[in-house]
Amino acid sequence: MMNWAGKRYWLIGASDGLGEALAHKLSAAGAEVIVSARSEDKLAALVDALPGKARAVAVDVSNLDNVTAAAAAIGEIDGMVFLAGVYWPFKAQDWDAQQAEAMADVNFTGAVRSVGAVINQMVARDAGHIVLTGSLSGFRGLPGAIGYSAAKAGVMALGESLQADLAGTGVRVQIANPGFIKTRLTAKNDFKMPFIMTPEEAAQEMFELMCDDGAYVRHFPRAFSLLFRASRFFPHWLYHRIFA
Repeated sequence: MMNWAGKRYWLIGASDGLGEALAHKLSAAGAEVIVSARSEDKLAALVDALPGKARAVAVDVSNLDNVTAAAAAIGEIDGMVFLAGVYWPFKAQDWDAQQAEAMADVNFTGAVRSVGAVINQMVARDAGHIVLTGSLSGFRGLPGAIGYSAAKAGVMALGESLQADLAGTGVRVQIANPGFIKTRLTAKNDFKMPFIMTPEEAAQEMFELMCDDGAYVRHFPRAFSLLFRASRFFPHWLYHRIFA
């Protein structure tokens, strides 16, 4: 079981939604929390609301220099949690180049930049904790999620490669794959979202994952996740009949 007292955790994408809820969980458990996002006003309000030691550092994960400078300003940390993301639902027939690129750049390449900003210090001291936020939508391509599914699949593969390279070391890598969470992003959806969770419910799932030293990944909600995990083994005709 994780002892959070005195630990320093950097949460990237923590101004609202799941990131904000997880910041409250970690702060209440005794960790020092550094919260980052683009909105300085939201970050300042979050720091004021957290029960423990906290600090806000504004960061734009689409800018490598900005991420690198933020990591240098923060200094040595025990863990980094990547939660940043943008989302616009659209089909291939309605392709929006700007939105598609933004989802790839923030959701996936932003994770690459953030990992790159902290991995060397963790490897050098053989200690650290990296948590990446994938998605159930990353298991296979979904209709109307052409940018988001691809980016999340990349995040999940990034995490698995890190786990393979760092197995047996003191650097722990975990992947959280949530389903629908009630946030400003999912408010854009015009379809029914089964098993939708509150940010607090999803944060509890992530917190339990992070507390478990022996866990590599958690898919949630569990019942809903079974369909997506099983879909990897469906033949194409069956997968498209069910999901398309």
